Amino acid sequence: MALADIFSVAASAMSAQSQRLNVTASNLANADSAAGPGNALYRAKQVVFTAAPVAGKPASTAVTVKGVIEDSTPGRRVYDPQHPLADSSGYITLPNVNPVDEMVNMISASRSYQSNVEVMGTAKSLMLKLLSLGT
Repeated sequence: MALADIFSVAASAMSAQSQRLNVTASNLANADSAAGPGNALYRAKQVVFTAAPVAGKPASTAVTVKGVIEDSTPGRRVYDPQHPLADSSGYITLPNVNPVDEMVNMISASRSYQSNVEVMGTAKSLMLKLLSLGT
């Protein structure tokens, strides 16, 4: 792999982690959005990554987002008869989002993004050193 290929691989990973951060933020923002009778319930989403070869570079593999899938587990039912969206039994349905898992996911995505920023910085530094050797 050429030194210049590192930039495209790291950039693809940063783009994928950025999308993961956006999906995680969406999950956290909707963690407590209740659904009443007949309303659509928010479902937690997860980003699925895949490895893809870089065009024209068989030795380089980039990260791409294969898709965003919804978690099919049922929502949490909470007894709150005073809530305006409560059903006839006094229950509200909350999304299947686990805030603790989402925070761990956010920390992991943030650190992965940061690691790729450092990879790009190191590659840039190596290229500058290489150029300075030629002068």
